[in-house]
Amino acid sequence: MHEYPPIEFYGVVGNLETCALVAPNGSIDWFPFPHLESPSIFAAILDTDRGGRFRIAPTDSFETSRRYVDDTNVLETTFDATAGTATLTDFLPPAGQVDHPKKVLYRKVSCTDGVVDLAVDLEPRFDYGRAETSIESIEDGILAEGGEERTLLESPVDLAIEDGRITGEFSLEAGETDWFLLRCTGAEDANTDPEAALAETLEYWTDWAHTCDPGDDCAFEGPWHDHVVRSELVLKLLTHAESGAIAAAPTTSLPEDIGGVRNWDYRFNWLRDAGFTVQALMNLGSAEEANDYVDWFMGLCQADDPEAIQPLYGLHGESDLAERELEELEGYRGSSPVRIGNGAADQRQLDIYGELLLAVDEMCQHGRTLDDDEWATIRGIVEYVRDVWDEPDAGIWEVRGGDEHFVYSKVLCWVALDRGIAIATDGDHDAPLEDWRESRERIREDVLENGYDEDIGAFVQSYGSDALDATGLLLPVVGFLPFDDDRVQGTIDATERELLEDEVFVKRYDGDDGLPGDEGAFVLCSCWLIDALALSGRVEEAESQFETLLEYLNPLGLVAEEIDTETGAHLGNFPQAFSHIGIVNSALYLGYARGHETSGPSPMGIRLGEPMVDADADRT
Repeated sequence: MHEYPPIEFYGVVGNLETCALVAPNGSIDWFPFPHLESPSIFAAILDTDRGGRFRIAPTDSFETSRRYVDDTNVLETTFDATAGTATLTDFLPPAGQVDHPKKVLYRKVSCTDGVVDLAVDLEPRFDYGRAETSIESIEDGILAEGGEERTLLESPVDLAIEDGRITGEFSLEAGETDWFLLRCTGAEDANTDPEAALAETLEYWTDWAHTCDPGDDCAFEGPWHDHVVRSELVLKLLTHAESGAIAAAPTTSLPEDIGGVRNWDYRFNWLRDAGFTVQALMNLGSAEEANDYVDWFMGLCQADDPEAIQPLYGLHGESDLAERELEELEGYRGSSPVRIGNGAADQRQLDIYGELLLAVDEMCQHGRTLDDDEWATIRGIVEYVRDVWDEPDAGIWEVRGGDEHFVYSKVLCWVALDRGIAIATDGDHDAPLEDWRESRERIREDVLENGYDEDIGAFVQSYGSDALDATGLLLPVVGFLPFDDDRVQGTIDATERELLEDEVFVKRYDGDDGLPGDEGAFVLCSCWLIDALALSGRVEEAESQFETLLEYLNPLGLVAEEIDTETGAHLGNFPQAFSHIGIVNSALYLGYARGHETSGPSPMGIRLGEPMVDADADRT
């Protein structure tokens, strides 16, 4: 029986199509193939006995330290064993970027001091452990097959096959190196030079990562620059090379509540992430990735009527994401069910239209122009929002307790009108601007009348509710009200009073969501509070909270969706794109609030540092 490492103990590597999670004991415990949303080859993170793994580690007791090689996604795990020290280097060549097959998982073991005895333990378990697996030794290595997938392990040492496992032991002396190559379906016959593959992979990531050039007044320059770069590298790992779509996380069913049912598949793209994602990428200088992402979701929107646009899609644009439960797997630390697919794809979430328009407007402010077909799509979305803004929906948090009139959904419908007007005006596109302005004002009046609670002194989660929601922090960020509005400041104060724990952890909301159990504090929501404080002029308070939050990232700079407020343990899928987007944008807002320059327009198009225009006036 193996133990489950804490979620925050993992590192991640990938090839821009899929990712593998590596435990500190040298075990690859999660590896879907060939894509993130594909069935797994290794899933020990979801079932230590049946999930499968690929471990290389010392046979004696050891201590572990880990790091990424500079600003790359090449992971080093160093074992300080009884008689020596060895380093395990894990990586996959990024798809389309280096002249080496992307479907090969490279594992390099080097002894740097003394002598180290090591063991190999490979347990392939295809299709989430459901496929019958056959293993045999052939001339080129050890071949494992299950369902439609297969792996070929090239090993420099003799290995044995027994009870569905491939095992062996070997020793390395100081200065010696061995390579283990796991070739996956489609890469069995490809010629490889491991050292060249490593060198080219390191060069690609180093050249790609954000840098603050000497003399530049970069908003990210400062004590948290390394955290921002690591977050950027995570976002790139979660970006599919072919489509440009960005996954919310590389994992499924890592629990928000240990032992509970809040276990979801996050290996898809949520359109609600669009605006904040584009903002982060553009200010990091990743314009190509931002444009590819916008191209991808614009293509989805053009293919469907606005009513049919889903909250999330597969990374190749798949719309059928039927949610199923895998009874074969026990779940991380007994947290069941393990789910694949996500039923939220069938929900109605009206906020997504505003978030899409935020992204498009951000790109237009950076110089992107819309062609006639793209504008027709945007115009159709705005017209649709005019018709449905006053209807209930499932909201940004995808509650499963019934539709409500969520305040944030109404505000993002306002955003869709507001940014639609701005895009039409700036781009000289044909649009019924007076009708749109009238609709925008009706939404604004409705939210101010029904979404703000005078007794609480804050915007609430939904009409008629007294529950607070962290999305209230975003109302000034998206331009609905000025930061110095008393209702905005009251909402910030109420959030700190009711949703803030231990000075930094912010809960999503304090209302019922139709699910049993509890959850941790959302990293993204903690970032939203930091943003609201910074942009309200409370910069020192915001910086203090940001520095405290960064202390909860793991030693590799990675973070999950949530943090357990009592233990500091990570909860939910890992690493989480939205959490890392939050870190990037909080650093951006803090830099802007301190007077540093940003790339292009101010964050989210708001003219910070200048008097805010009236909420019912056009942005110019």
